[in-house]
Amino acid sequence: MPSTIKLHRVIAAKPEKVYRAFIEGDAVASWIPPYGFLCTVHELDAKVGGHHKMSFRNFTTGSSHSFGGTYIELVPGSRLVYTDRFDDPNLPGEMRVTVTLKAVSVGTEINIVQEGVPDVIPAEACYLGWQQSLHKLAKLVEPEINQ
Repeated sequence: MPSTIKLHRVIAAKPEKVYRAFIEGDAVASWIPPYGFLCTVHELDAKVGGHHKMSFRNFTTGSSHSFGGTYIELVPGSRLVYTDRFDDPNLPGEMRVTVTLKAVSVGTEINIVQEGVPDVIPAEACYLGWQQSLHKLAKLVEPEINQ
């Protein structure tokens, strides 16, 4: 049965800035791949019904995998819901990712639910990958460089 991954973080940046990191292609490419991977964003049309397509390349082996999906809901600074589907037939099914952002006294509370993760992907690998990605997200959005 497909897994559901749930994550929670607080990041010291405003929700609007965190939200932008999810919808701008160059930002996504900088933080979404876990350590040891590079990301190429082939398409990112952040609107309801718009599509995204990207690939991750393992820097050690050179092997890559690609995936893409559709944006279902976009509420600036607050919520994103999108689907992901791997191009590899060995990783079947469609995943649904829900990202909720909430302003808190020190920045943004982030809750992520990733549903439908294929059985062949260990849940602990998903958690590790997301933890690394969210660490990179914080490194991108927390600095306030106003010059």
